[in-house]
Formats: sequence, C-alpha cells, structure tokens
Amino acid sequence: MSYISPIQTDTNGNPIDTGSMQTLGKDDFLKLLVSKLQNQDPLDPMSDESFVAELAQFSALEQMGNIADGIAEMNKLSYLQSKGMNNMMASSLIGKEVKAEFSTLTLNSGDKPNIYFTLDEAASDVTVAIKDASGKTIRTLTASDLAAGVGHITWDGKDTLGNRASAGSYSVTINATTASGETVDVDLNLVGIVDQVVYRDGAAYLVVDGVQVALGDVQGVGDVGTFSKGE
Repeated sequence: MSYISPIQTDTNGNPIDTGSMQTLGKDDFLKLLVSKLQNQDPLDPMSDESFVAELAQFSALEQMGNIADGIAEMNKLSYLQSKGMNNMMASSLIGKEVKAEFSTLTLNSGDKPNIYFTLDEAASDVTVAIKDASGKTIRTLTASDLAAGVGHITWDGKDTLGNRASAGSYSVTINATTASGETVDVDLNLVGIVDQVVYRDGAAYLVVDGVQVALGDVQGVGDVGTFSKGE
C-alpha cells in the first residue's frame, strides 16, 4: 500500500513548503538529525555507523556552505578592486584623446558637434540621420567621396527647417555606400579630449565634448591628435 505524506503546517495551521520546494541549510539538517535521535525506536536505535554517516553528511554540508560563502566574499572583493582600478585609470585619462563607440549625441546650447565615424573602405556617399527621443529624424547630413579610415561630419545643431534643435540627447545612425551602390561597413566613433571624469552609480564615465563615455566603450587612447589628425 502506498503512503501519501500529509500536508505539513506550522504552529498556526498554515501550510509550509516541503520536499524540493524547501531549501535546507546546515542548521535545518542538524535539527532533523537531533529530532531523529530523539524520536528513534528505543528497541531499534540508530547504529554507530549510521550516526557517523549522518555526522559526515552534516560536516560536508557545513564545509560546502563555508566554501560558497568564501567564494562570494572573494568575488565581492575582486569586483570592488576592479572598480577601484577602473576609477583610478579613468582619472589618468584626463587630457588624453580617446576614440570610443557611441550611438547617442548630446547637444548643448550653441554646440556644433562633430559626428565621427570609421569607414572600412572608401565611400562615395555617407548619410547620417539624427533622431529625437521619439525616433523622428530631425536632420539628415551627407558627405561624399570619403577615404577609408576616420572621418567626421559637423552638425550645426539645426533641424531640417533650419531651426536650432533643443538641447538634449539625440540618437545617431549612419550608412555608407560605394559609387556602385554597395554597402560599406562603417562604425560610429567619438573622438575627442577627455575633459573630466564623472561617477554615476559607482562607475566612472569619461566626459568627451560633453558626452559621457563608459570605459568599456573606449576603443583607443593616445596623445592629442592621435585620432583626429588630418581634420
């Protein structure tokens, strides 16, 4: 005859999780072992071998818990050390010229930002679309007959109608083609001098021409003119 375990409840009669739904720690294991010893059949007590095996399981469980705690602490320490090193490194980049990926552009009052990009090969036509927060294209910029490498297009900060665009953040997309209409691989890159370092949510960001750049987006660092030569 099969035996169906009744639903277990706490002292208030509320059901409690059991089996795979309940996670047992070393304290729970010890309580179960003590309870098992207290409620064992006096006429058929637990053998020494079984008791030793139970203790061995408890010891192994405790060691596993300690190892897990140690690994977690090491990971936390490693993360803090890594963050501290990144913050120190960021400060040393002030005054350096950097090249970084970007997909948004910050427009401040009176700005005429350069939109930098890198072409894998020479392009006959390059088109840059500038979009507002709603995704609407407010301005399209074009350039022709550009050589492979780093190039840029200057935005005068105006929309298609010639009105000054509001200060804020704008998304940027870019496409390039050859004279025969074939697509050219092109990446948006920000090139500029690191003016300062700001910290947000514990992470360091480089401020380049008013744009905050995460360290992970930086592709290159050099002296002034390293990436902007030939402008």
